[in-house]
Amino acid sequence: MKLYLDNCCYNRPYDDQAQERIHLEGEAVLAIINKCKQNNDEIIGSPVLDIEMDQIGNIEKREKVINFHDQTINKKLEYNIDILKRVKELSEQSTMRTFDRFHLSFAENADADVLLTTDDKFEKACSKLVLNIKVMNPLNFLLEAMRNERDE
Repeated sequence: MKLYLDNCCYNRPYDDQAQERIHLEGEAVLAIINKCKQNNDEIIGSPVLDIEMDQIGNIEKREKVINFHDQTINKKLEYNIDILKRVKELSEQSTMRTFDRFHLSFAENADADVLLTTDDKFEKACSKLVLNIKVMNPLNFLLEAMRNERDE
């Protein structure tokens, strides 16, 4: 399996854990990454993740998130003409944020099976598009994976 996690997923374990949803999503991200490492699944990174992470205002959190990301990914894509063309197409099809268009384009270009995000607006915008990739909240992805394991 190939996964692409957007920036909010890498941030989630370091966000304020007082809110139940944030805590559960953070735990789901950690569980998914551990499972991927056990299964030798591919976790894809991109330069747009680097840019977003460099913009984290809290220096201590930024360092933790970057370190977490760097320890997590096992393949990093670079910009190419196909990604840039897809970003342009997505800008014509959707009002999603520019960073989100790049995340989706990188994930598609890598032939990722799933793009994980905790951003409800991004997930909803993706649900209105015809994509060859699933865009899911990590908690829902983990629950689906557990159901599939149980049913096998």
